[in-house]
Amino acid sequence: MESSTVIPFPNFYPFPPKPHTRNRVVPFSPCEKRTSRLTTLQCNKMYVPGFGEASPEAKSAKHLHDFFTYVAVRIVNAQLQSYNPEAYADMMQFLERHPLNDGDKFCADLMRESSRHKSLALRILEVRSAYCKNDFEWDNLKRLASKMVEERNTKLMREYVWETSSAKSENEK
Repeated sequence: MESSTVIPFPNFYPFPPKPHTRNRVVPFSPCEKRTSRLTTLQCNKMYVPGFGEASPEAKSAKHLHDFFTYVAVRIVNAQLQSYNPEAYADMMQFLERHPLNDGDKFCADLMRESSRHKSLALRILEVRSAYCKNDFEWDNLKRLASKMVEERNTKLMREYVWETSSAKSENEK
């Protein structure tokens, strides 16, 4: 005759209990006096006023997007120059009439020019996407931008100190 024994595990639960904290935050305490001061958000980022509809990063992304179009046009032009001089001449004429300030508008205008131009526009779109995803060195951009800011700040501060210190020495003479 077999018998089975049940061993009780009084502290065994499938999910561990939540830890108790002493410093619990109570959303409202009737004993505290309410004040009418503004509440500021605590975060580690700077607030940049005056950008309205977009953040500085969104504006930078738009400029990079247009720059990628410029780079793609340069790449496609170099390719055309070596293997299709007729298409290269068409592209150069189109570039003379249409600015590259807005990359999307440029490509839209190029697509609507003619069927030959449409294929060039599609090629530019492909190259722009490939360059952005595969060839652009995002880490290098961050490193170079940070380095440039530091170098330019240092240069401007040195020039200012030099100008103000030489102006003081001239006034003392």
